[in-house]
Amino acid sequence: MHAVVLPPGPALFDAVRAALGGDGPAVLPLSPALPAAALRAALGALRPTHVVTPEGVRRHPGGVPAPDQVAVVIATSGSTGAPKGAQLTAEALRASASASLRRLGAQPGERWLCCLPPDHISGMQVLVRSLLAGAEPIVHPGFSPEAVLSSGAAHVSLVPTQLRRLLGHGAGPGVFRTILLGGAAAAPALLTAARDAGARVVTSYGMSETGGGCVYDGVPLDGVDVKVGADGRIRIAGPVLFSGYRLRPDLTGAALEGDWFVTSDLGDLSGGRLGVLGRADDVVNTGGNKVVAAEAAGVLSGHPAVADAAVVGRPDPEWGERVVAVVVPADPKAPPTLAALRAYAKERLPAYAAPKELVLLAEFPLLPNGKPDLQAIRRASYK
Repeated sequence: MHAVVLPPGPALFDAVRAALGGDGPAVLPLSPALPAAALRAALGALRPTHVVTPEGVRRHPGGVPAPDQVAVVIATSGSTGAPKGAQLTAEALRASASASLRRLGAQPGERWLCCLPPDHISGMQVLVRSLLAGAEPIVHPGFSPEAVLSSGAAHVSLVPTQLRRLLGHGAGPGVFRTILLGGAAAAPALLTAARDAGARVVTSYGMSETGGGCVYDGVPLDGVDVKVGADGRIRIAGPVLFSGYRLRPDLTGAALEGDWFVTSDLGDLSGGRLGVLGRADDVVNTGGNKVVAAEAAGVLSGHPAVADAAVVGRPDPEWGERVVAVVVPADPKAPPTLAALRAYAKERLPAYAAPKELVLLAEFPLLPNGKPDLQAIRRASYK
């Protein structure tokens, strides 16, 4: 297994092509922008046999070959910060990509734009879809609204923050046949604005363990089964699933119930559509009541004075925890008030879920993959 520590580009794409075709070693993509300590931690936990850098290929001491059929390993920290590797077979990656292309109606030869990090499953799947479509991907080293809009690609995968920046750039996102939007919940107002601007936006839900997005606009892709357990957590089965966590049978056993992968997300199924409420471990306990942070944030995001919202819990001597709204105003000169947000929330949520405190930020700190950095947002809420 080769840890490929290279910037996005042809060399990484060729390595993925060889891994999926069985002509090359399994690939563990790692960002060359990783701090040295984080890179050492990933290599130490995932133990590749070789490391590929711009300087060449070197053997890694203590490396362990990948199991048969595993083509790609995606490093993911989950909610703990400890590196773990989701092992994906070529069959699972192809199943995900082919089901995606069919659902989207993408045609052979149509090009995809990769402006998400390929060391994350969202960026990796852009490369795999390109392989199946028989078209070289257009790969950008980072995200630039100008470059994205002028890329000439037919399809693109984005996270909500990127889509918001495209809309703020003033040019219509309708230049793409499809914008596949995932990575985080999208505010209804953002989806409406994008579609009003002529964009075809398809929302996606999934994770590294499911080979990427496997539920589009609430409907599972062909071959994918979804259910919600008695504990409220979403469970997923089908040919897109990972084959376990690298060198961690304990984590693998805890994550699987027979053929079902047990996610860390809470959800509901209504009329065959999946609704994602938020993470099971992201709950604010206030006065004996449980508030799903992502659900409350989604409601607050619908307020016209809010561009983006997160909800966190803060220790409270009376309530145990109090609900804190962290908000990026739509207009910095006219930010929403706590009273306005409480009234708005109480019309749509139980009263105990309304925020008791408001923190305003100019923008949300982001992770390298463009998702909001919730840990940094929590820290910022204390300042």
